[in-house]
Amino acid sequence: MSPPLPSCPPGFSRRTLLAASAAGLAVLATGCTSSSADEREKVTSRQADELSAQVAVQEAVVSAFVAAGAADPALAAEVADLAAQADEQLARLRAAAPGSSSSAPPAAGDAPPAPETRAWLRTQVATAAASHAAACVDQSGARAALLGSIAAGLAGQDGRLA
Repeated sequence: MSPPLPSCPPGFSRRTLLAASAAGLAVLATGCTSSSADEREKVTSRQADELSAQVAVQEAVVSAFVAAGAADPALAAEVADLAAQADEQLARLRAAAPGSSSSAPPAAGDAPPAPETRAWLRTQVATAAASHAAACVDQSGARAALLGSIAAGLAGQDGRLA
């Protein structure tokens, strides 16, 4: 048998401890979020340029899915959901990038013949994931979260393409 736990000092019940903990947590949370949301979401010109560059990176991914699909129709059918996800990610990036346009994606170059198409596409996706992950460090707020989320999604796509 283990010895009984010591009782709380007089006037210091578990309920008092919980109430004090909750109050302390509320003060801590308020202190951590005291800066205004507008201040955190201000976009510097450098951040805007970097986000626009990430739009181009994602456009290249969408283009790579198109090129890979043209080179290997069986692969295109297999990864149609991944291609749709990449396109949706592009739409979200364009919406988040100040002054971003909805231009046609640039050509990603010709995909290699069918035996190497999957590996080529995987390289395109992994490269974009790394680029988005690196870029999210220099962003703030929702833009950083968006880039991080897209990077994670592309990393998952890379795994599915393996």
